[in-house]
Amino acid sequence: MSNEWPLWEVFIRSKQGLDHKHVGSLHAADAAMAIENARDVYTRRQEGVSIWVVESSKIHASDPDQSDNLFEPAADKIYRHPTFYSLPPEVKNI
Repeated sequence: MSNEWPLWEVFIRSKQGLDHKHVGSLHAADAAMAIENARDVYTRRQEGVSIWVVESSKIHASDPDQSDNLFEPAADKIYRHPTFYSLPPEVKNI
């Protein structure tokens, strides 16, 4: 059994942003420690308003070599593209 702490992926939402962006990784004993360490390491200039941490072992990703097969079905659904819709000026952040 390894004595190494698990690896956590860190996502920060900035004051100007609406989404969380991956900023790096760190090792921590648990989620609470990962959030505290992420705050100390990745928000030194107080630019963040929210932190997400995810244990790296819990992330499942698609295979880049299979991207054609994975994303091909979406290509025939042109109605999903925003070019078919007009938004009123009051709608923001889309």
